[in-house]
Amino acid sequence: METVKITWTQEGSEGRWESAVSYSPAAAEDYKLYKEAQEGVSDVQIVAVQP
Repeated sequence: METVKITWTQEGSEGRWESAVSYSPAAAEDYKLYKEAQEGVSDVQIVAVQP
């Protein structure tokens, strides 16, 4: 089963942040929308977890 993480940029921080947990691709879509709605968050991406 494929698992993914969410990465994003946070206003005021250098570099990218990454979710501490992995998600199924379907669940990641919901969490991506949630993360995009947060203030100061941009460039939210879903990326494959490397085995």
